Amino acid sequence: MPVPTAPPEVVDEVTLARYPFLPQATAWIREMAVNHNIDLNELLDGAWMEKARQRARIRLIDSIQSKEGVQVIGGDIHTEEGRLIEAFSFYYARLVMCASEDERLIARWAQAEAARAEQLLIQDSVNIENIARTYLSEIEPLAVSTMGGRQHQPSGLRELRQQGSTVWRIGLADFIEICPRITGQRWRLPNVDVEAGWVKLHDERQYASSAKLARLLRERIKSGIEAEALDKMTEVTTDLAVRLAEPVGMIRNLMANKASEAIALVGAEESDWPPCMQKIIADLSGGVNVNHFGRLFLASMAATLALPQEACVNFFRGAPDFSEATTSYQVQHVYQHEYTPAGCGKLKVNHNCPVLPGDNRTCDQSWMDHPLKYIRATQRWRRLTAPAETKAETTGDGSTPSSNPS
Repeated sequence: MPVPTAPPEVVDEVTLARYPFLPQATAWIREMAVNHNIDLNELLDGAWMEKARQRARIRLIDSIQSKEGVQVIGGDIHTEEGRLIEAFSFYYARLVMCASEDERLIARWAQAEAARAEQLLIQDSVNIENIARTYLSEIEPLAVSTMGGRQHQPSGLRELRQQGSTVWRIGLADFIEICPRITGQRWRLPNVDVEAGWVKLHDERQYASSAKLARLLRERIKSGIEAEALDKMTEVTTDLAVRLAEPVGMIRNLMANKASEAIALVGAEESDWPPCMQKIIADLSGGVNVNHFGRLFLASMAATLALPQEACVNFFRGAPDFSEATTSYQVQHVYQHEYTPAGCGKLKVNHNCPVLPGDNRTCDQSWMDHPLKYIRATQRWRRLTAPAETKAETTGDGSTPSSNPS
């Protein structure tokens, strides 16, 4: 189901500054740029925009280092200066991401901004409906939950909002498109209340209907931010890329360190792992929502290699839907049932093999049909090429190990 082409009007400047990714915010930010003489040079280097650039750097750092995404607390958006800083910090951060020309970084940043929006929307009973109508084709408020679990229908929308816990329903088509991206049984179609083409988002004791709506909106917001950044990436000139080289370098280094830390958690050298395993670990560390097959493969590889379960769980900490309890349970299940890691053929079919012919000499070998063979071949090659004294320590007698990779 496509995002609505005619979103509802949003004129409140505080709301537009709080959610600068909204399509309704574009014209407002453009008008502010004209009124305050903010052009590209000012945004990149001007003294007037220094605070916006500082806030943008925080947004970018949070997108890599914080599991919760970009921190909610920014400037005082109830002042004009605060609104300028918040809005243009988002624009500057997007410029940096576009200049990086790295789709993985853009996805990570979009996820972090969307996670921030989710946190805000859970508390924003005034604006959540308008924002929902911006990203969902069908959305309706139904009733208000009561302490006894019963519901009643107020006489008007204003009364409904004043009484707190609104129960929402969304169109089935929207739900079907969004829910596969979210982990958890409550988001599976057989487990939801469907009636006449609508999905009712029930209140739960620790998960209110509005929080569920915000979680669904997070996915659409992420997709919107990411798509717009990828589109604008093609407009980055060489001159602009050079001028943004410093912040791009900063964010690239942070991302590289994050991926290296994830791999180092199990005490192994990165070069020991097959490219498929490295890619899944790096994607999870970068906030990419790796598909179910890729996650199962990583857990089964960790189990086969006898890595500690805790180390395996740590691989998933950067995932956008990470839950300590859920991940620990699922990893324990894989370890107990001794799942066999998938071979190269299935990894390719399920889009989890990042290697093309010519990319990796080991993967190009005719006998290479399983990631475990890659690890054995890599370790054997290291022993063969190690200094003589290291070989003696490794083999016990200094003898040369077999060159048969399998």
